[in-house]
Amino acid sequence: QVQLVESGGGTVQAGGSLRLSCAASVSSYISGRMGWFRQAPGKEREGVASIVSDGSTAYRGSVKGRFTISKDNAKNTLYLQMNSLKPEDTAMYYCAAISQHYTYYGALDPRTYNYWGQGTEVTVSS
Repeated sequence: QVQLVESGGGTVQAGGSLRLSCAASVSSYISGRMGWFRQAPGKEREGVASIVSDGSTAYRGSVKGRFTISKDNAKNTLYLQMNSLKPEDTAMYYCAAISQHYTYYGALDPRTYNYWGQGTEVTVSS
C-alpha cells in the first residue's frame, strides 16, 4: 500500500503557471507507472499525463506542449509543471500509481491505476 499526497494547487490567471507535486510514502511506486488526472465539477475524471520507469511519457492532447510530467526518484516525488494555463484546466488534480498486479487499460485510463491521492485544486481565472 502507498500513500500519495498532492500539493501545489491554487488560483492563477490564464497564461500563468503552477507546479504540482505528489509525494509517495513508498519509494518503489515512484519508479513504476504513475499519472496525473483531473476532474472538473460535473465531469468524469480524465487522464492528463503519465510516466513510466524508463521516463517515457504520455499526454492528453489538450495539454501537450503546455504540461510536463517528471519525477525525482530520490525524493519519491512526482511533478506536473503546468504552463500557459487556461480556464478549461480548472479542476481537482490527482496523482495515481499502479499496484504490483495491475490491469493495463491505457496510460491515461483511470482504470489502470490502483492508488490515488486526495487531490489538489487548480483554478484558472480568465
